[in-house]
Amino acid sequence: ERRPSRIQLIRELGYTSDKKENLRTPEKGELIRLNRFISNAGICSRREADKYIAAGVVTVNGQTVTELGTKVSPDDEVRFDNRLLTPERKVYVLLNKPRDVVTTTDDPHAEHAVMELVKGACDERIYPVGRLDRNTTGLLLLTNDGELSKKLTHPSHKVEKVYQVTLDKTVSVNDMKKIADGIELEDGFIAADGITFVEGQEKDTIGIEIHSGRNRIVRRIFESLGYRVKALDRVSFAGLTKKNLPRGKWRLLT
Repeated sequence: ERRPSRIQLIRELGYTSDKKENLRTPEKGELIRLNRFISNAGICSRREADKYIAAGVVTVNGQTVTELGTKVSPDDEVRFDNRLLTPERKVYVLLNKPRDVVTTTDDPHAEHAVMELVKGACDERIYPVGRLDRNTTGLLLLTNDGELSKKLTHPSHKVEKVYQVTLDKTVSVNDMKKIADGIELEDGFIAADGITFVEGQEKDTIGIEIHSGRNRIVRRIFESLGYRVKALDRVSFAGLTKKNLPRGKWRLLT
């Protein structure tokens, strides 16, 4: 049987509690694993760091280290391919993205980019986790935590996303069932984890839960059935919601 969908539990979209974890930077003098030190510096994930360590491209205080599990202090001089690393504080910024703002950080033709909206949020250099289309609004997470970003975007982790979709006409119950059961698109089969009419809205407004990260997947699902998406808003991402977060505003997460 299909598992109970989160969307069935939050019929009024965007109103759930945020999940919080104790994520901290190592204190001065505290010993941590070398692969964690490299990951904290934003180079790569811990698993990938182990491969670089074994390959002999990491030095600690001038000595090449190839033993996995080696521990270092934040005061040690750690170099990756002769580049000095510093254990950076991890930062997590949640943004409620407005329309006509691009997610990419390097589009020279874009009039407005999300990085403008979070300017001043922190001293660290942060990046968007995944992306939202120019005309898609809603939740976007930005961070310098490369390992977390990879987990949240990799299909194997099936990270939940909930969208509110406004269409150009009433959605039939039959089409709702098709989306729930799954349809075939040009790049393969796709099924929603949950789909429902949004409480208090017209029947042209749908809530859909999906974990796929394929490009424009929500828009393409409805377009394949003859609907035009007038508005698309991501109201929940990985358990985080936009409750009390106005459009265009951001806030720091723990």
